[in-house]
Amino acid sequence: MGYVDGIAGRLAACVSSSLPRHLKEPMTAQVQQTEFLLDVAARFLASAREGAIREYGNGNINKTFLVTPKAGHGEPFLLQQLNTRVFEQPDRVMRNIRSVMRHLERRPLHTAPTLGRRWEVPHVLLTEEGRDHWLAGDGSYWRALRFIGQSQTVDAVRDPDQAREVGFALGTFHSLLSDLPISELTDTLPGFHIAPAYLARYDQVSRSTPAGSSTEETWCTRFIAEHRDWVPVLEDARERGLLRLRPIHGDPKVNNILFDAATGQAIGMVDLDTIKPGLAQYDIGDCLRSSCNPDGEETGRWQDVRFDPVLGKAVLEGYLTVARGFFDAADFDFLPASVRLIAFELGLRFFTDHLEGDVYFKVTRRGQNLARALVQLSLARSIDDRLDDLRAIVEDLR
Repeated sequence: MGYVDGIAGRLAACVSSSLPRHLKEPMTAQVQQTEFLLDVAARFLASAREGAIREYGNGNINKTFLVTPKAGHGEPFLLQQLNTRVFEQPDRVMRNIRSVMRHLERRPLHTAPTLGRRWEVPHVLLTEEGRDHWLAGDGSYWRALRFIGQSQTVDAVRDPDQAREVGFALGTFHSLLSDLPISELTDTLPGFHIAPAYLARYDQVSRSTPAGSSTEETWCTRFIAEHRDWVPVLEDARERGLLRLRPIHGDPKVNNILFDAATGQAIGMVDLDTIKPGLAQYDIGDCLRSSCNPDGEETGRWQDVRFDPVLGKAVLEGYLTVARGFFDAADFDFLPASVRLIAFELGLRFFTDHLEGDVYFKVTRRGQNLARALVQLSLARSIDDRLDDLRAIVEDLR
């Protein structure tokens, strides 16, 4: 998640000030970038300067690099630049992560959810000064995380067994943090997952920058207009005291879950920047939304996107094997609507960003956020079509 902006320009000045004379001679932008990144990595592990670095993952917000130190001089680790346009107070992000790590470290080595299974936590590495981040001369904000080896991620769930593991991962995460007081967490993204606020923002943007006349933009505009009544369901329930705040991951899509490369079992959750007090339904809805779309989130065949209730049942089965203890009747009641809402909410956010000129989500081409919006809104339509099936699944699992 994040960007290394202006590499050929402002990074060159930062690089030049810290490199030996022979490296200050004219270099390509790519070499400058590599030298700069290795210099940042060396703030967390000095031997990293003599190692290798490459871009890693496909996050939409921050940018991540895998650092491989010279053989025998340390373990690989992840280097990330936080996108401070999104996380305007990055110290709050790190404070939340520290709170979660302290909480997990106080637990027994093998807790009930993970007993007999591998479970990993992406610990933060410290600089030589003992800080959990490094602020570069150009103002960019960097951190390092332990690289969890023998692991892999997936962009789409292949079968019910894997879906069950996805649910187990989120259920374990919620279970391990269920007794962490929300007072120990700050809200790193005010308004995040508050669907009415996203709708209000869309209304504001669409008035000043209306959608064009393309078939796709017209479809998104009409679909949003016809289903605005979906938006307030969870926030209304929270205001009425039916749902309560808990520690949530905030972004538990399927590619933020780690799987053991050998066994295929879920072994952890990564991308913890969005941990905050919130409704568990946001997390579960997001997990189901991303897991039960067999075509994945970047498919070009948005008209064919569908919600798979078989995968949905497997995700919920896996989740409830470890999370049933803190679920109550209202939590079950709002599960079906939450799945539909999160798909609609994300489609709304992608479409708004498209109208604004792609200022929030990272894109590689103009129109990518529109394509993403089409996928999510089409998925919301499919979930709505299968809502009775989803309600029946929830009733069977109560």
